[in-house]
Parts: sequence; structure tokens; C-alpha cells
Amino acid sequence: MNTKVEIGLFVLTAIFALIYAVWMINTEKRLKRFFAGKKGKDLEESIEILLKKIEMLERAKESAEKELETINVKLRKSIRGLGTLRFNPFPDQGSNQSFAIGMMNEDGDGVVLSSLYARDRMSIFAKPVKNNKSEYELTEEEKEALKKAEVK
Repeated sequence: MNTKVEIGLFVLTAIFALIYAVWMINTEKRLKRFFAGKKGKDLEESIEILLKKIEMLERAKESAEKELETINVKLRKSIRGLGTLRFNPFPDQGSNQSFAIGMMNEDGDGVVLSSLYARDRMSIFAKPVKNNKSEYELTEEEKEALKKAEVK
């Protein structure tokens, strides 16, 4: 082989050996720092304590996940959508004193409340809603309030 090539390979091998030696020394220092002042029994106790803490964390995580599932079920059933519409059912008298309020959960269940205001009386109606429909006939205003209340 060429002498220049041999010298180049020797220098390259020496550089790799030097880098490897530095890495080994550094690793040895880190291990000495890690094990400084500790005996095998101390390390075993530390590992056991860490394992117990990990088990406690896993139990706490499982408990939190169960609680979160319960909360999500309750939240799904709670009123999440609210729609309000004011209107005047009697154009010849008064102003927009009448209203319809739709209240819905994520499943499309809820209620629509409506009020009809006239000078001499006021009537309030409540109609249950199941799956975005009511067994009672809804006015256009009530339908609009329910549409506004839909949870998206």
C-alpha cells in the first residue's frame, strides 16, 4: 500500500481511538457520580421506592380516567346549547315581548320554553324535545330557537 494511505489510516484510527477513550472516561465519571456514596442495598431501596411511586401514579391515573368518563357522561346529558328568539306574535299591538328559548344537550334532548305576551295576559308553554323533535307541534319561532340551541 501507499505510505500516504497508511499514514492517513493510522491518523484516522488514532482519532477514533482518542474519541472513544474520551467517551469512556466521560461515561466512567458519570457512573461514579451516580453511584457515589451508595451501596447496592441503597440502590435497591431507591428502585423499590420508585416502583411504589409508579404504581401509585398508575392507580391515580386509572382513577382520574374513570372520573373523567363519569364527568363526560354527565356533561353529555347537561344543557349545552341555548337559543333565544324574541318575536311579536301580534303585529297590530306591542313589540317583541314574546320569546322562545330552546335548551338542548348533545343528544338532542331538552326543552323549548315559549312565552306569548299580549296586553291583557301572558302565556308560557314548555314542550319537551327528544332527539331534536317534540311530540307537540312547534311554532316557527320555537323551531328557530331549537335550531339555535343545537350543539355542534
